[in-house]
Amino acid sequence: MFEELVVLDLSTVLAGPSVATFFAELGAKVIKIEHPELGDVTRTWRIPGESHEVTSYFSSINYGKDYLRKDLSQAADFSWLMNELKRVDVLIMNFKASDYTKFNLSKEALLAINPRLIIGSISGFGDDSDRIAYDLILQAETGFMSMNGEEHQPPLKMPVAFIDVLAAHHLKEGLLLALMNLQKTGKGAWVTVSLYDAAVASLVNQASAYLMNGFIPKRMGSLHPNIAPYGEVFTTKDHKLLTFAIGSNRQFQALCAVLQSTELADDPRYLSNEARVRHRSNLLSDLAPFISRMDAEPLEALCHEHHIPIGIIKSLDEVFSSPNATALIRHELQGTTHTKRMSQLVIKWK
Repeated sequence: MFEELVVLDLSTVLAGPSVATFFAELGAKVIKIEHPELGDVTRTWRIPGESHEVTSYFSSINYGKDYLRKDLSQAADFSWLMNELKRVDVLIMNFKASDYTKFNLSKEALLAINPRLIIGSISGFGDDSDRIAYDLILQAETGFMSMNGEEHQPPLKMPVAFIDVLAAHHLKEGLLLALMNLQKTGKGAWVTVSLYDAAVASLVNQASAYLMNGFIPKRMGSLHPNIAPYGEVFTTKDHKLLTFAIGSNRQFQALCAVLQSTELADDPRYLSNEARVRHRSNLLSDLAPFISRMDAEPLEALCHEHHIPIGIIKSLDEVFSSPNATALIRHELQGTTHTKRMSQLVIKWK
């Protein structure tokens, strides 16, 4: 779809590079610019024992790009950038606020070079902040960690850079809107997203529960404050772990039928979702013996047959034994290293 688009990626780490990769997967020519000596810092982020020439972290969000090493503090390299911007369609950056002034990369200066240029800028805490932002810090400061974890245990971060992923999606939306506007007006645009704003805007129902009711959510593991059973973890006869997301009375009655537990289906404590939430600890202990009598896969098959939301908790080796997951794997040769990553392009056109 974007095979005639030229994207210049000056960003580093995760959010900005993943946006550029999104355009690469849609056919755009994407040129990633890195410092001659330092490169993108994720080139150095190796898991223990990783021996690939190109790190798995860098590979995950830098697929399908051309790579150039330029030092923008040097006159020759900066002059090259200014000339390159005349033919570029989209520019992606995540500099500190002071760097935009230092390199004269203001909106006015860039659009003077190319009035049709679409500029995507990601910051940590806003366009005027020089504060260094990492996903952990954003998860801490925007409420996510305070809600995540088990009751009476310390807060936890999510095991992926979740805020970067959210901000990247926000920037993609903004850039696509800017490209639509370019078709109508012929004018470029500066699209800016901060990790902080993306995180707070993504609190959705937790934010509205506080803003409308003053409710401050507490850590409760995988449980849902409004639904039960939802997030409780059960062990099957073959020692698999699984969980349910029972969102309606019909689903609960169907689960009781699958488990052949008429006494639970008729128990006054469990006849409504509100009642199940009030008695969720009893519900957990009452359901567990029935589930422990069954193997995971037959139980899963019965639940699917009766439209009961069930999930077997899987490790990544189990995830990638599934054809649905392996279909998303992308391969690329970077230098002498063969890399694997997950496609971001999961939309299918029919």
